[in-house]
Amino acid sequence: MNNKGSNTRNNISRSIPLIFIGIGLVIIGFVAIALLTNGQNTNEYSVIPSEVNFPAPELTLNDLSGGKVSITDYRQQVVLINNWATWCPPCKLEMPVLEKYFREHTEQGFILIGIEAGDPVDEVTSFINKYNLTFPILLDPNNKSMLAFHNDNLPSSYVINHNGNVVLAWTGPISHTMLEKYVTPLLEQ
Repeated sequence: MNNKGSNTRNNISRSIPLIFIGIGLVIIGFVAIALLTNGQNTNEYSVIPSEVNFPAPELTLNDLSGGKVSITDYRQQVVLINNWATWCPPCKLEMPVLEKYFREHTEQGFILIGIEAGDPVDEVTSFINKYNLTFPILLDPNNKSMLAFHNDNLPSSYVINHNGNVVLAWTGPISHTMLEKYVTPLLEQ
């Protein structure tokens, strides 16, 4: 009996340094996160865009009322094409960010065109209402946009400059910070 009590005390005394090491590692982890993010809001996750340079594809799709809309109709503007779907979690995450940026910069000749990847019109309409989207939404039941941009990942976004060239490409969600950093300078040209 005495031996068991002695073993328990030895196990506890050996565990104490491990507990302190564990606490120390947790503190180091929090400090590392703080240093790596420079105090930035870590809730604003975003991929960094790739710089590209190719002519914008000629793409014509229907809007919600069935009217034909071509992205070439928006030449002379900076256009952000956003491929998304109602069921896509990162798409849902970035919608308020895209809407905010659109409202802030529409007066500067910026247009955002959301291209929904094949969901039924009633689901798309419900999604638009839920997120209070005001930018144009086009329907793409045959995934023409994803084929035209050679990317079948959602969300994916492309910026077309005033000259009709695709100059930025994102695969994944976009933050407001990334939009300001990469798109706003194009509006000022």
